[in-house]
Amino acid sequence: MAQTETASRPVKKTVFFGLVTAGLYTGVFAYADAIAAQFAQGALWAAGPIATVFLVSWCHGSFASNLWACLGITARKRAVKRPAVQPVARPQVRATLNA
Repeated sequence: MAQTETASRPVKKTVFFGLVTAGLYTGVFAYADAIAAQFAQGALWAAGPIATVFLVSWCHGSFASNLWACLGITARKRAVKRPAVQPVARPQVRATLNA
């Protein structure tokens, strides 16, 4: 009898990152004015928008990756095809001067 490989589905991770992503989006949109005022103070606060974008992007990407894995959609693995025989090296073209 052939054995089939069953992949574990990351349902808990999907739910967790989905809730974190939804919470981040909700928080950013609900408190947009306060967050913008804080980040507008300058100095190290100027890095706030960049850090926020990276955090939201990472959480959303983790959620999307786990969601695809739960749905069973994965990348197709391609076999690396190598030529059996190396091609023959062609002679180098040399410039000549016809004087």
